[in-house]
Amino acid sequence: MVTNAASLGRSGVHDFILIRASAIILTCYTIFLVGFIACSSPLTYDAWHGLFSALPMKVFTLLALVSVLIHSWIGIWQVLTDYVKPLALRGVLQFVFVVAAFSYLAAGILIVWGV
Repeated sequence: MVTNAASLGRSGVHDFILIRASAIILTCYTIFLVGFIACSSPLTYDAWHGLFSALPMKVFTLLALVSVLIHSWIGIWQVLTDYVKPLALRGVLQFVFVVAAFSYLAAGILIVWGV
């Protein structure tokens, strides 16, 4: 079996499961937020603050942020592996995208948890 250090999973099957699981989590998060917005007739700051100050919502948001990281890491790796053939360019692009994804995760943690 060939493994790649740039891949998040240990194999193609593992990456497949990770990307599908992260897509399901992101779909559930999106459906929940759209439902909340649709059911909150006057969407005020207090309603929004009340939603995101609850611990379950903070954990759900953190799970969604980690899912975005996993989903983007695997997706970028797959796209770059397929379409960018020069190894050095592919490495630089992947590094830039992964640093951006970790930056989004860090910013999201700081925003949601108020650390």
